[in-house]
Amino acid sequence: MTAVHRFPEKSGSASNRTARVLADRAAGEAYVASVCFKHGPPRLTGVELEFTVHHADDPARPLDPDVLATALGPHTPRTLRPDSPASPLPAGSPVSLEPGCQVEISALPQASLRDLDAVVTADLHHLRDRLARHDLVLGETGIDAHRAPRRVLHTPRYAAMERRFAPIGPGGLTMMCSTAGLQVCVDAGEPEHYAARWAAAHAMGPPLLALFANSRVHAGQDTGHASARWLAVHDTEAVRTRTSGVADDDPAGWWAERLMDTPLMVLPRGDRPWDAPEGLTFADWIDGKGAAALLPKPTAADLDYHLTTMFTPVRPQGYLEIRYLDAQPPDEWLAPVALVSALLARPSTVDKVRAVCAPVADRWTDAARRGLADADLAAVAAALADLGCAELGVTGLAAESITEISESVQGRAYRSRSEA
Repeated sequence: MTAVHRFPEKSGSASNRTARVLADRAAGEAYVASVCFKHGPPRLTGVELEFTVHHADDPARPLDPDVLATALGPHTPRTLRPDSPASPLPAGSPVSLEPGCQVEISALPQASLRDLDAVVTADLHHLRDRLARHDLVLGETGIDAHRAPRRVLHTPRYAAMERRFAPIGPGGLTMMCSTAGLQVCVDAGEPEHYAARWAAAHAMGPPLLALFANSRVHAGQDTGHASARWLAVHDTEAVRTRTSGVADDDPAGWWAERLMDTPLMVLPRGDRPWDAPEGLTFADWIDGKGAAALLPKPTAADLDYHLTTMFTPVRPQGYLEIRYLDAQPPDEWLAPVALVSALLARPSTVDKVRAVCAPVADRWTDAARRGLADADLAAVAAALADLGCAELGVTGLAAESITEISESVQGRAYRSRSEA
């Protein structure tokens, strides 16, 4: 859930731009379209890795935040220790924490997966070594397999989120405090190709969610679902997580309209509670309607913050943040990242992805519930595995890494397909 803007700004002064008051809805939509879909040749790939954290001697024991802060030392985020220097890890990855003290590292984007692998490997090794000195270990699945959700971070944003989600059901608290995802970040693409890349990133979501789903056990109980993590996200608040209607003909315009019509989740306001007025959309705020009549006019910075409250499977942030994959074991993150990167590497491959995935493109819930036990999803996942592995040569990975990833991905796909 933490937004870390790691891809470089392409033009203009960020401070001047974000301080600008938004005059009307059209200005808000134009701003969203300009900052969320920055066009250019696909060059960079980044990854954000989230992990639950456990006491090594008893993974079901509630996490002690003081022990975690001591283990992280100078890398401790200020959400846990306000006086921390919050230094990035040695290879440059910032560290952040989710409400249940899941650890997230956001690797700086790299021009090749070989370079990205080197950065992440170095920072993960450093992180795991620091944690191990205090008998802490990283989880290996997309949901806390041992503990029920419990909010550990006490920030105004997370307190307001917990209050907002509680009446909807348990999904919100579970998403906040028990889940861990693997997020792949890629450039949006050139003007003539970005809409197809956006569509392909969504279309391959259900089969890839099924292929890498590993969050069946939560708080010591078998949920019966392949990805209990994704179901928790989807059950949080539909307006923030729904996956239908991605408008592959004009994604920037569609996303801008959606942001304007989405109610505020939280409203930052100093020491006062951050609970947003019920039902107040960003467009209402601009227009001064209802409770917004008592608020200052919103700025582009306020809209930037509103963007961070969306938990869609693909979130545009200038680049595309692909958010639907369960966290993998710390030593196994590269395979899904390489597969996604390869599937989006070339326009011709993107077109094949859309064609292959069309029969299952909207089957998110089936993918989360049944995973590769669903024969149709298993068949498409296997086809994607073949297509992506054939394209791994464009990622910049060494030949031995390509072989290992291909064997891992195709073995997973075909073994599960046979079982299905």
